[in-house]
Amino acid sequence: MEQKKIDRINELARKAKTEGLTEAETVERAALRREYIDSVVGNLKGHLDNTYFVDEAGNKEKLKKKGE
Repeated sequence: MEQKKIDRINELARKAKTEGLTEAETVERAALRREYIDSVVGNLKGHLDNTYFVDEAGNKEKLKKKGE
């Protein structure tokens, strides 16, 4: 996510605390927050997909999803 969008999220958060948001700003904030959360979750999933456990014998085992 671009730093410009993160700055906008922070700007809207400050404005919400001080003077309140218009309905359009509330919708914009919700959309930006969803985009940010999706970005963080996507990055985490990508990182976990490339995670391996190495046992004492040096064997690598890919991290499995819960229930597999």
